Amino acid sequence: MDSVGINRAPLGAAATAVSARRGIALRPARRSVAASNRVTTRSFGDATGRGGCSGKVRRFGSVRNTTARAQSGNAGRSMAERQERECTMPNTEMSMKYSSGKAFPLGVSQVEGGLNFAIFSQHASSVILCLKLPGRGTQDKEDIDVVEFVLDCQRNKTGDIWHVSVEGLPAAGVLYGYRVDGPQGWDQGHRFDSSTVLLDPYAKLVSGRKYFGVAEEKPSQPFGTYDFDISPFDWGDNYQLPNVPETDLVIYEMNVRAFTADESSGLDLDVRGSYLGVIDKIPHLLELGVNAVELLPVFEFDELEFKRYPNPRDHMVNTWGYSTINFFAPMSRYASAGGGPVAASKELKQMVKELHNAGIEVILDVVYNHTNEVDDANPYMTSFRGIDNKVYYMLDLNNNAQLLNFSGCGNTLNCNHPVVMELILDSLRHWVEEYHIDGFRFDLASVLCRGPDGRPLDAPPLIKEIAKDAVLSRCKIIAEPWDCGGLYLVGRFPNWDRWAEWNGQYRDDIRRFIKGDPGMKGVFATRVSGSADLYKVNQRKPHHSVNFVIAHDGFTLYDLVSYNLKHNDANGERGRDGCNDNFSWNGGVEGETNDLSVLSLRSRQMKNFHVALMTSQGTPMMLMGDEYGHTRYGNNNSYGHDTCINHFQWGQLEERRDGHFRFFSEMIKFRQSNPVLRQDRFLNKNDVTWHEDSWENQESKFLAFTVHDHNSGGDIFLAFNAHDYFVDAVIPPPPHHKCWNRVVDTNLESPHDIVPEGVPFSRSRYRIAPYASILLKAMP
Repeated sequence: MDSVGINRAPLGAAATAVSARRGIALRPARRSVAASNRVTTRSFGDATGRGGCSGKVRRFGSVRNTTARAQSGNAGRSMAERQERECTMPNTEMSMKYSSGKAFPLGVSQVEGGLNFAIFSQHASSVILCLKLPGRGTQDKEDIDVVEFVLDCQRNKTGDIWHVSVEGLPAAGVLYGYRVDGPQGWDQGHRFDSSTVLLDPYAKLVSGRKYFGVAEEKPSQPFGTYDFDISPFDWGDNYQLPNVPETDLVIYEMNVRAFTADESSGLDLDVRGSYLGVIDKIPHLLELGVNAVELLPVFEFDELEFKRYPNPRDHMVNTWGYSTINFFAPMSRYASAGGGPVAASKELKQMVKELHNAGIEVILDVVYNHTNEVDDANPYMTSFRGIDNKVYYMLDLNNNAQLLNFSGCGNTLNCNHPVVMELILDSLRHWVEEYHIDGFRFDLASVLCRGPDGRPLDAPPLIKEIAKDAVLSRCKIIAEPWDCGGLYLVGRFPNWDRWAEWNGQYRDDIRRFIKGDPGMKGVFATRVSGSADLYKVNQRKPHHSVNFVIAHDGFTLYDLVSYNLKHNDANGERGRDGCNDNFSWNGGVEGETNDLSVLSLRSRQMKNFHVALMTSQGTPMMLMGDEYGHTRYGNNNSYGHDTCINHFQWGQLEERRDGHFRFFSEMIKFRQSNPVLRQDRFLNKNDVTWHEDSWENQESKFLAFTVHDHNSGGDIFLAFNAHDYFVDAVIPPPPHHKCWNRVVDTNLESPHDIVPEGVPFSRSRYRIAPYASILLKAMP
């Protein structure tokens, strides 16, 4: 699980054969682009050349201070009729003045009297700006669908930035993209194809399909769009950022769509699976007790990417979103009621605002290690590949300039190239400044530590710049410190004392001890006490270890204690995808069972894991659904299922509210009310007493220890029994003027399994059940 990127399995042989037949389209004969004004017919369709709106194109040649008039027959009349409603054009024509423009900022921006378009391409020989005007091309085939501006390499280029300014465009609703041409030498790393309209990497909004996962909607090319008419978002007079200290974080990893997509959410159909749906369920997050949500990717992605052509995965929908199309635009199909990109932007801000008002921070899972454009065997050109492949991606120049693949997804973003690094930094700043995001978890972050040739860097410029950036200084920054090329950096990720890490070693060691593997007692003690062996370096703190037992990829907590093996047949890859080393234990029966003894054992084990997680020094993270025991029926790689496999089951939550959920919620709140469990420094010998004298006994699966509270004397005694028999644990004397109170015994039924106010306990021994844990607290 640590280094294989289990949601990133390549397509099988059948898909490869299909894509190989399609690949020839990416090597078109070089097409000359005339600079003279003319009308041609062109499809403004998707990235594969299929579909789209066929119609006429008005192309304007070398850009000067010129006025262009777009009119022709019926087109002029239909535009005039619309003009009467929108008041943007003369009676019978659209008037546009265009000039050279400026190089910065990249993307589309307002300038005096018009809009400026700017795009980077170092190796392009020609760039054409393509505009689709609102309300055009819907009735008459003679309508002018697209206006194209051929940029002049002398007048419209500064360094490697191509740019043009256009006056007379609507301030909202225009779709735009670029056709880019250049050298055709694949062996030199180029993949130019001027027949495809490409998405601006700096587009702040992306327009595509309206509704999530609707198979009847044809795959469509994403286009940039904008809305300069919209009023600034009202964050409110009393609005404040939560600013939760890193020591206090309890992170809840979740998927925006899956959280409320199920009918059991009780939401209107138009709101299910949307940003607004999350708002409706904030009371649940508060009741659970978490204070940060870590959202699976919310950058624009194509959930229907598996359906572009026949392949073993074409029955699935990419519901996790680890296939970024654009790094600035929010996922438009998370808008309610198919509202589109502008609504998505507004509703995402509404969601962030309401979460902040509830004291909950928002951390985004961001994917800067690769894009949706796949590889050279299964290419899908939408943006970076056709704009400047040699700059944006890592290439093996010793192997026909093929794309290097450290992401497991076919390509690897060239993150430490200065241009790409600035793109990533601009993207992060945009999410902080525009959407008030509180932090980022960087998917396969070891990729960000590689140079253009793929070799690891000791001091990666991008990682340093993120750590030092002024805008990002208030943000939590969390690395997934491995990649699919074997660069495993847990405890060694370049950090500048800022970066936290997903502690994969914590996950593995906690799993192995709780399920009863021999020889794990010592490392279990190291993990729950803060993983000082990994993080006690320079000025790093325990909270730089993000502790987790479960994450989105892999088993859910219920499945971890119910399955020995993965069951991924539904993924279409014959069980070859997903991790095989899960350190799971089914308790004696594989999968679903009615055996009460097995069910009781599984319940204890889930609670044991949660007790360990919430009493460990460091930053705890749990997965959406584990608070009620969500199952994916043994699928440990469920990225492609927009079904109950991933959807939060609100009915099951209600059924288990007084039992499983209550325990999980109260355990989180116990952590929050006991600072001794979330210290800002590593424990020393005065902070913890290990009640252990047989550390070398490989067969010992019992550990007890006391965490001392030097301020109030509220010591906490913990004991974990991973044996299959009872253990009579010796209980140490409580602090002076205190007595022990039992707070947790995972062997007891609800509500006795956790009693926050405590049950007085005065005996010198405690009989701890097999596969159970207890927690005592010293109270007056």
